[in-house]
Amino acid sequence: MYFIKPTDPHPITPGKAVLLGLLCLIWLGTGLVGHDPWKPDEATSFGLIYTMLQGGGWLVPLLAGEPFMDKPPLFYWTAALSAKLFAPLLPLHDGARLASGFYVALTLLFTGLAGRKLYGENRGWAAAIILIGCVGMLVRAHQMITDLALLAGCAMLLFGFALSQERALRAGVLIGTGMGIGFMSKGFIAPMLFIFIAALLPTLFIQWRARNYFFSLGVAALCALPWLTVWPLLLYLHSPQLFADWAWTHNIGRWLGYAMGGPGWESFYYLKNLPWLAWPAFPLAAWTVWQSRKRLAQRDDLHLPLVSFAVMLVALSFVPHIKEVFALPMLLPITLLATASLSSLKRGAANALDWFGLMTFALAAIAMWWGWAGLLLDNRAKITSWLKDYQPGFDPDFQATPFVIAMAATLLWLVLVWRVGRSMRRAVTNWAAGITLVWILAMTLWLPWLDSGKSYRSMVASLKRAMPQHYHCIGRDYLGEGQRAMLHYFGDLVTQPDRNERCELRLIQGDRLSRPLLDETRWEKIWEGSRKGEHYRMYRRVASSEGKKSGW
Repeated sequence: MYFIKPTDPHPITPGKAVLLGLLCLIWLGTGLVGHDPWKPDEATSFGLIYTMLQGGGWLVPLLAGEPFMDKPPLFYWTAALSAKLFAPLLPLHDGARLASGFYVALTLLFTGLAGRKLYGENRGWAAAIILIGCVGMLVRAHQMITDLALLAGCAMLLFGFALSQERALRAGVLIGTGMGIGFMSKGFIAPMLFIFIAALLPTLFIQWRARNYFFSLGVAALCALPWLTVWPLLLYLHSPQLFADWAWTHNIGRWLGYAMGGPGWESFYYLKNLPWLAWPAFPLAAWTVWQSRKRLAQRDDLHLPLVSFAVMLVALSFVPHIKEVFALPMLLPITLLATASLSSLKRGAANALDWFGLMTFALAAIAMWWGWAGLLLDNRAKITSWLKDYQPGFDPDFQATPFVIAMAATLLWLVLVWRVGRSMRRAVTNWAAGITLVWILAMTLWLPWLDSGKSYRSMVASLKRAMPQHYHCIGRDYLGEGQRAMLHYFGDLVTQPDRNERCELRLIQGDRLSRPLLDETRWEKIWEGSRKGEHYRMYRRVASSEGKKSGW
């Protein structure tokens, strides 16, 4: 099979390649360090990583001392090793978050390689630039979440499929390794995607019914086998109950229970939100499909991204607990389809997208500078009052280094959009540069404001000061996973379910306006605290009731 590779009248010179690489590096590196684990996903992930660093949970993921069998531990292993490696230089949570950068770098690499393989030598950088420009990637690509390891595995898998009919052995190794990384990061979703993509390609398109292709699938199965068996087998030998908890309760059984209930409105979540999450790649991909609608069977270069997107959309739309972060794998085939549009996009459409991006990010940058200045100067503008009310207790102060970085990024963006030459790549390059500027401003000027609302550090410190010096254990009620993790990290406080009320202390997460949740004749409130949208109370058993109950 021979893919269509249109010639590019504006080839990427080595100098341009260096600039595009720097853009990707700046986008990737910004925000990986410098802030606490943020609720909810980062807090939970780092809780598992922190337990590993404390000497436990390498085979069985533990959250504040208790098994947490939702996902396999590959991402947590990687992040724990990264945190340990960079511990002399960075706090543990920042070092762990560098693992996210590693997996996103792999994603960009293999997405670019797939774009170059499918659409020609000059399309690799375009694919990477389009991907970093996707709105759905901006925040999630810089978080401590297992979905990024799955994303890297999917990118490797897609590149392997693109190679499968020319370099079958190498393709099989890539496909199998990508599937294994995905499985060890998020469970059964990666093998499921592999099975359906591998089956549908030759079923729908005769070009994929080739000996090399099927040979590559055999190699992929062999390469994936250690990934799919070693950790599950060790887990089963360690504890059949925990193995069943992971395989059935949190994965297969949960999905079957959801499927038996039938699809609901939640199943249409991605159809409604993908145009936003994948912007601006989504309209470019749609243009590619529309323009080639009458000859899709002959467009060999579109088969893989079309089938991959269809499989991912259907598979991910019928899983329980749908969230926008689960849409990340779908951005890969959409990006590849968008890359195919660059050789056929009309100049008027490209210019329109370019100007829309320039105006959008110019206005966003002005608003961010103005809002930051308003907070710093404490003016009486409505937006300043709203920002202060949204993060009560936040006390802004001027920090020279973030200010210089933000100013330099703004000036560089102005120079870049002024100097970028006219080509079909200009719109996506300017968009990626604009979204990088907004992210830099958020991670410099606005980072203290964001961290004050998403970090648990100050809340845990306040609770720690109110704790008695001696106690046996802390019971909990309605306490979330992220909260348990951050209590362990910031305060070395480990809570436990206490249905028999044997613990002297009880920490309750609940409504600020609700009545006391424990009998005031037996429990006294010793601390009360809040975060944005969350409220907590700590109770201590009164001495008289404790003595009557336990004989102490």
